Amino acid sequence: MNFEQFSLDARIQSGIKKAGYDAPTPIQQQAIPLVLNGRDLIGIAQTGTGKTAAFALPILQHLTRGPRGKIRALIVAPTRELAEQIHQVITDFGKQTQTRSMTIYGGVSKTRQVETLRRGVEVVVATPGRLLDIANEGNINLRNVEVLVLDEADRLCDMGFLPDIRRIIKLLPTERQTLFFSATMPRDARKLADTILKNPETVQIGIIAPAKTVSHALYPIAQTKKKELLLALLQRTAAGRVLIFTRTKRRARFLANDLKKEKYRAAALQGNMSQNQRQLALDGFRSGKFDLLVATDVAARGIDVEDISHVINYDMPDTADAYTHRIGRTGRAELSGEAFTFSTPEDVAMVRAIEKVLKAPIEKRVLPEFDYGSFKPDFQLSTQADTSKSRHSRHRSGNNKRNYRSKSRRPAQK
Repeated sequence: MNFEQFSLDARIQSGIKKAGYDAPTPIQQQAIPLVLNGRDLIGIAQTGTGKTAAFALPILQHLTRGPRGKIRALIVAPTRELAEQIHQVITDFGKQTQTRSMTIYGGVSKTRQVETLRRGVEVVVATPGRLLDIANEGNINLRNVEVLVLDEADRLCDMGFLPDIRRIIKLLPTERQTLFFSATMPRDARKLADTILKNPETVQIGIIAPAKTVSHALYPIAQTKKKELLLALLQRTAAGRVLIFTRTKRRARFLANDLKKEKYRAAALQGNMSQNQRQLALDGFRSGKFDLLVATDVAARGIDVEDISHVINYDMPDTADAYTHRIGRTGRAELSGEAFTFSTPEDVAMVRAIEKVLKAPIEKRVLPEFDYGSFKPDFQLSTQADTSKSRHSRHRSGNNKRNYRSKSRRPAQK
């Protein structure tokens, strides 16, 4: 199967070849024909599945016909990083079509963005806040939009953009094609989709299985003992960058603060943060300023940081797919990685679901000399009680907390 089956314009086909794309991914195979036929679409897919091209290619095909110099496609994204990525894809694929695309987001000159709009573009890729800012000043006309894309819609909702999205919708023609892409469909995202889409088709793509270079371990624990267990594990584990997942934004914020009090170099990444705060946290984690990043699932979407040695699920994810997506941040580039998951008695069903996806039981571990209080871990299913024998583990003294990154990781066996 190749891209020629979609009968795209020869100029777009040339852009595809120059970008090095050989064969469409599953979501591209399913979504592109539907979008080309003008259908509204719900695309449920994780980052890395090729969803950007799934809407960018049909949009470029649509724009080969019709007027120039008017905004005919609007793509709304939660962050400027994602907006730039989408813009680049459209630019690469559509270079020979002379389609003009631009980004609109905060933190850069609004004047330059308005000047670009006045020169005329066909595609705008924008974050909600700056887009509304320019619209409220009367400097953008969205009445000619024929295609609306909401990318990472669940993240838009989680970051508090839902009211802005509704305001943007009011600026658009009612007759349009709407494409709705999301990794998950929480209540707010589902309600939004039901409101703005007309008889949509749904395409859902599962995420890629975890890398074989990742080892998995389950730590049974009482809810009230999680923080103590996390601190004990960090003291005993030789690690590089560690990504810690919590279920709620509030817990991510408080846990990061607690880790800072213990002299760890930690930062939070959650939906209530401003764009600048998010960027500082990500840049700090990427550069090594922070060793620990405490994040919620949605806020962590799109994190692309090399050499994450450990993913710790402080809270059990809501779905098995979310688990595999979380731990996909480690074990990359032939480096071994470890995924630690804290499990309470209420998590039994989810553990079984995850093991079904992994097609193997998860090793249960008990931390030696840790005070579990009245909680009794399930020793019967434990295959390795002593984590100090783990290939990534060693004891650390407390005075090493501030700078504990280790270079002891090694490439996995081929």
